[in-house]
Amino acid sequence: MNDTEPAEPATPAARKRSGYRRLPVQQRREQLIAVALSLFSTRPPDEVSLDDVAEASGASRPLVYRYFAGGKQQLYEAALRSAATELTHRFTVPQRGTPTEQLGAVLDAYFSFVAEHDAGYAALLRGGSVVETARTNAIVDEVRRTALRRTLRYMGVREAGPRLTLLVRSWISVVEASSISWLDEGRQIPPAELRDWLVDQFVAMTAASAPHDGQAAEVLAGLLAAESPDGRAARLLAGLGGLTIG
Repeated sequence: MNDTEPAEPATPAARKRSGYRRLPVQQRREQLIAVALSLFSTRPPDEVSLDDVAEASGASRPLVYRYFAGGKQQLYEAALRSAATELTHRFTVPQRGTPTEQLGAVLDAYFSFVAEHDAGYAALLRGGSVVETARTNAIVDEVRRTALRRTLRYMGVREAGPRLTLLVRSWISVVEASSISWLDEGRQIPPAELRDWLVDQFVAMTAASAPHDGQAAEVLAGLLAAESPDGRAARLLAGLGGLTIG
């Protein structure tokens, strides 16, 4: 493929596409991926056609095929990789704040992504799409592995044992399930409340794991040492400590 895409035939249909203009190859490819990602974000992938992508990008269907000879499947995978890259960039932990504040900031960025990509995000995590393949599943799994690695790094753990790994994977599953439910229920819970609840979940799950795992106990001790005595984590654990049976 040349550095600049070939001109399309000057058919009446082509002339009617007022938004069409010739672009450098890489720029056009990136544009098509961005348009596809936007469409996949508002509709499940099964409901988006190459014609939809062509129309929204101001190009023809044959031109889309020049860039993505594998059709919608190839374009979907490219869009999914783009979304995965964007999402993993949002896993960056801010330098300032207590551990619970830092975790809350990451969740804010995560739910901002979920809100922006809505239907496409939900379809992606639910699976069952006709465009779902081993390759698309691998892309999603890599995002989860990245979330696991960065959460462990955030916790100051260089090499996690099986119990701590299970704890973090379980919490990531809770975050995913919560985001799906949040979308399904029309976003009735304010994102800030959902964020705080998930931060509390992390603290509570770590506290529940601490008696069974030395690493979890170290993580909990480090988290509490970095929190203020009247901070979120301390208040949560104090409240749980006051619970009685009967």
